[in-house]
Amino acid sequence: MSVESTTSDLVKVVALLGAAVVAVPIFRRLGLGSVLGYLAAGLLIGPFGLGWFSDAQAILHVAELGVVMFLFVIGLEMRPSHLWSLRGEIFGLGTLQILACGVALTGVGLAFGYSLPVSFIGAMGFVLTSTAVVMQLLGERGDIALPRGQRIVSILLFEDLLIVPLLAVVALMSPDVAARGGESRWIGIGIAAASVAGLVAAGIWLLNPLFRILAAARAREVMTAAALLVVLGAALLMQLGGLSMAMGAFLAGVLLSESTFRHQIEADIEPFRGILLGLFFLGVGMALDLGVVWGHWPLILSAVLAMMLVKAIAIYVVARLTRTCHAEALDRAVVMAQGGEFAFVLFGAAAAAHVIDAEIAANLTAIVVLSMALTPLFATLFRRFAPKTQANLEGVDKAEGLSGSVLIIGFGRFGQVMSQSLLARDVDVTIIDNDIEMIRSAEEFGFKIYYGDGTRLDVLHASGADSARAIAVCIDKRESASRIVELARQEFPQAKLLVRSFDREHSLALVAAGVDYQIRETFESAVNFGEAALIQLGVPEDEAAEIAAEVRRLDAERFELEIAAGDVRAGIPLMRGNQPFKPSPTPFTPPRREARALNDEAAQVIGEEEEE
Repeated sequence: MSVESTTSDLVKVVALLGAAVVAVPIFRRLGLGSVLGYLAAGLLIGPFGLGWFSDAQAILHVAELGVVMFLFVIGLEMRPSHLWSLRGEIFGLGTLQILACGVALTGVGLAFGYSLPVSFIGAMGFVLTSTAVVMQLLGERGDIALPRGQRIVSILLFEDLLIVPLLAVVALMSPDVAARGGESRWIGIGIAAASVAGLVAAGIWLLNPLFRILAAARAREVMTAAALLVVLGAALLMQLGGLSMAMGAFLAGVLLSESTFRHQIEADIEPFRGILLGLFFLGVGMALDLGVVWGHWPLILSAVLAMMLVKAIAIYVVARLTRTCHAEALDRAVVMAQGGEFAFVLFGAAAAAHVIDAEIAANLTAIVVLSMALTPLFATLFRRFAPKTQANLEGVDKAEGLSGSVLIIGFGRFGQVMSQSLLARDVDVTIIDNDIEMIRSAEEFGFKIYYGDGTRLDVLHASGADSARAIAVCIDKRESASRIVELARQEFPQAKLLVRSFDREHSLALVAAGVDYQIRETFESAVNFGEAALIQLGVPEDEAAEIAAEVRRLDAERFELEIAAGDVRAGIPLMRGNQPFKPSPTPFTPPRREARALNDEAAQVIGEEEEE
């Protein structure tokens, strides 16, 4: 290879990376998301922008590996049992959405004057939502693991599976299909089935023993190479069988989801996945042929808007028919109202089979690319300007007309443990929380939790705070806890107020607000943990217990000093550090003589310990 060629290739790599590094932070800063940044960067440097790259399809072909690795990582999180639990969403919800969108979008194609075959191909290409775009949006929002995110992932998986029968349908629609026998199609089906069977067999009997051998060799780079081999090998096997590379990687991930090496494999794949997925979005931006768009802009622009609107309406209707709440149905419609990367494969196959001509294929490709570019923008605008979503309270009781001796606000880990002492004494407790999923799951364990926001005065009245003997604030948000304390002190003075504190400063603020009892959320568990550590190191249990008691005593004295001084630094000399105590350049002097004497005594004790 010549020096000039090598330099040219390196310039292209630098250009790709530089465009991503510059554009993505800017778009994220503007609140538009990283996907739109990649697409804009690709359009800028592509053959229809500055012209730094002439073959966008070649980059897209390589960048598809990003989607492949993305689905492999998703598969690692999908244990077979979990995947089986989603069978209703995958095959039921997925089928309904595909049928509804397919019929509606075919109607759009007919309305634009295209023939039925062309309308059907265009519609089904648009039905195949972009897995890469949607998964990136869900990942940035943190929705992938949530129920609404899992339903979208299920639909995406079924749509990815649909590319296989769609390619078979395209082959059957070819004008020269009669000239070919059906034998080749049956051979293709047999090869596809053998590919799936071979991958499943390898996943069950070969992959785990392979990773055990490599782990014993203690060579990190070999483990990384093996992880890449599994992903790319599974994708290649599916491609040779005429199936989707992404689905092959997903299946390999599912087969490894219960492996003890799952987390290590995921960590090894993650850097490659992120880079290649970004490269995929860059390639999609480059593939937008501005010449085609400009030459047919009335048709393409109107088709993009019509297809996205009709698909969104169909998705919303299906979601509502399957008892999805309005907010989630609307969000799903906005996020999935676009075509996807598999549409390029379908349109290419249709053009090769002479079902559609090259000009129509170019127009359809431009429509899909534009829809992929517009989706992140529409999703951002929707999230920003849509009305606040109302919680779906189906099967959940709101706090209304309640009463009890103790009102517990917040039923997370802290509230659950705290409630056990009261329930053991048969105390009449009322529990409220605003986490719908937690309320539903708590029912399985025998708890009755009412939905309510404890920072609202009307909710506190409805929860029985005006007749409660005690109010226990167990939430983990400092600002919300302080707001509840303020309301309770003013409106419910008859109730003892016990509050979970976030940290030491919060505890000081709560004491100043007049609470009856406060405790830092991690204090007791940390003291007990330290006591257990001493015992594990061979310290006698009684001595470890005495040390733990001393820690509690010194902490209490330190806290009293901080209350008197109004400064969290006042009790520093009572703390044991792992380096000599260095007084502040502006040392704080407690206002009380007793506090000063205690500080001096503590400093003297620390000095004696250091000399010993």
